[in-house]
Amino acid sequence: MILLIDTAQETGTIALSKDGLVLFSEENKIAKEHASWLYGAITRLLEKANTTIREMEAIAVVAGPGSYTGLRVGMAAAKGFCYALKVPLITQNTLRVMAESMLPAAEEKKALICPLIDARRDEVFTALYRMDTANRSRNNAGPNANQLSTLLPPQALILDKTAFEIPLSESPIVFSGSGAAKWEKIVDSPNALFIPQQNMIQAFATLSYRDFTSKTWADPVYSEPVYLKEFFSY
Repeated sequence: MILLIDTAQETGTIALSKDGLVLFSEENKIAKEHASWLYGAITRLLEKANTTIREMEAIAVVAGPGSYTGLRVGMAAAKGFCYALKVPLITQNTLRVMAESMLPAAEEKKALICPLIDARRDEVFTALYRMDTANRSRNNAGPNANQLSTLLPPQALILDKTAFEIPLSESPIVFSGSGAAKWEKIVDSPNALFIPQQNMIQAFATLSYRDFTSKTWADPVYSEPVYLKEFFSY
């Protein structure tokens, strides 16, 4: 069983997963309360699952980009549990998890995937992904299938009319996330598709199970949040 911690954005989520499937989860929609909410929520979740923290085989955390405060809260908790329990730490990039959750929409639209996180003013955190159609086939779509390839690595980007100009000229792109609204006001392309961000927790569980089984683990000593730019907080 893996404990999942995501406090990178305004809505915080924790969950317990097994074999890549979410068993129990809880959300907090008030970003400034992530720190006070987190440990009590974990206790409630463990009670609901009739288990203990010592039964966890790994701790997974969404490491950023996102809110400075939220990232610090999640990473500190995850590292603390890993030290105490002597279990692996698994870190996930926020944008990758967002993109993974949008795979069904991208498959339906035959589109690329571009998550956008609001980073204040005209800036966003973003990346661009292509669906790996071979691994989305019926025989290979299990939790260990790598279903995305990276076209544009996670980065901070200032939005203007030329942003994503080349990929939009070649393919539809599904845009989602907290930064999508500001981009929708700027972009003028029929290939720009805006679809609400899907719940990330199952995608988080899928990616973390994949990394757990392949032993793609992070080092608790050196792992730090992924900020990408100057700090900001909610």
